[in-house]
Amino acid sequence: MPDDRLNYIDGEWTESHTGETFETTDPASPEEVVATYPQSDDEDTERAIEAADAASDDWGTTPGPERGRILTETGSLLADRKDDLTELLVREEGKTWSEAAGEVQRAIDIFHYYGAKASDLGGTVKSSSARNTNLYTKNEPLGVAGLITPWNYPIAIPAWKIAPALAAGNTIVIKPATLAPGVVHEMASALEEAGLPDGVINVVTGPGSTVGDAIAGHSAVDAVSFTGSTQVGNAVYDTATEDGKRVQLEMGGKNPTLVTDSADVEEAADIVSAGAFGVTGQACTAASRAIVHEDVYDEFVEAIVERAEAIDHGHGLDDPGMGPHVSESELESTLEYVDIAEDEGATLECGGNELDREGYFVEPTVFSDVDNDMRLAQEEVFGPVLAVIPVSDFDEGVAVANDVDFGLSASVVTDDHTEANRFVEEVEAGVVKINEKTTGLELHVPFGGMKGSSSETYREQGDAGLDFYQISKTVYDNY
Repeated sequence: MPDDRLNYIDGEWTESHTGETFETTDPASPEEVVATYPQSDDEDTERAIEAADAASDDWGTTPGPERGRILTETGSLLADRKDDLTELLVREEGKTWSEAAGEVQRAIDIFHYYGAKASDLGGTVKSSSARNTNLYTKNEPLGVAGLITPWNYPIAIPAWKIAPALAAGNTIVIKPATLAPGVVHEMASALEEAGLPDGVINVVTGPGSTVGDAIAGHSAVDAVSFTGSTQVGNAVYDTATEDGKRVQLEMGGKNPTLVTDSADVEEAADIVSAGAFGVTGQACTAASRAIVHEDVYDEFVEAIVERAEAIDHGHGLDDPGMGPHVSESELESTLEYVDIAEDEGATLECGGNELDREGYFVEPTVFSDVDNDMRLAQEEVFGPVLAVIPVSDFDEGVAVANDVDFGLSASVVTDDHTEANRFVEEVEAGVVKINEKTTGLELHVPFGGMKGSSSETYREQGDAGLDFYQISKTVYDNY
């Protein structure tokens, strides 16, 4: 039996004003309904924002160690329920068990991390140039934070927005993605059980065009944090900044891995395969371009095709090498890009087909002979499709890497220390890796992109994640 879930508003689980619902289904078995959720409207969102606004003063003055205790306890509760959360994530989003379990663990770690950090918030003391003066800063929460989160990391991304927002003393209204909202409900349940006061977090499900727009444009919302597509993110930014909200956007990517002539080709193929085909390519940091020195190009293409063809498919609960796309529309989008690439003259080395089985499965796909001005090399596919682009030297490789509208994650595979350091200096990306896949992030360092990948305002995670949700006062105390 599917679960019947409700909105969480002002400490109560409640039906939507509309009385309507929508279903989530298993991407590996689309006939199987996982859960039903409220199809909320403006009125539901208004109630949630009012609840967050009413709770803002009390939560904002709650001592940091007490806020931290609740976050830490939440992390422990999530850890106790890790297997159930992993199964729910697999059944709604489609990840393999290993991928989903790793994501759930990351959410657990995020709550523990910010639970500890909450005790250190407050401000800094500086030395005044005058006698008999205390000079210090005092950090305060912004107020109400509106969070709009995507389906591809349905627990990790909400966790790295929720936890720092709460640690800093903000109240929250969150709209999870409609394709996989269940794990956000479970986080709200854990926060409730850990002792979070009513109204401090509110969860409203429904379409972005209704719920998301209402959050972004509401006068009582002080900050908006969005992760999703560039097109939607830019619209959220325009709406949210009309009345001066603080806004943070993390959006698309077209991430390169540069393979130099000094690289170990087998190692490079392992790195690129993991970055391109992991999580079915449904990551904003996925490696969608392999930019390869011509001297090792043919050898690399052969090696990456071998790895792509060795990946097995199946239901995520069976922990195969690759799970399905999250939805039929995402599958169709990937197949459309395969057709586009072939029409543009790229060479299909392997894959490119929908699997003849139940679910939204597609083969890992490799194209060679790709020019960087092709759409396949410029536009985010969001599927397991890799464009392999030849270059004549390191300088051309960096130029090609930068010749896109995005700048989220980039990596280089090289045994040349000078090239490695030059890549760090010259590539236009917010995350840069040496001899490592483009995907995968540490939670205690900043994350964010450049160019069309980000608003370039505030970073997420680590101390930077707290900075977004706080504003400082400078105090001159003369005595």
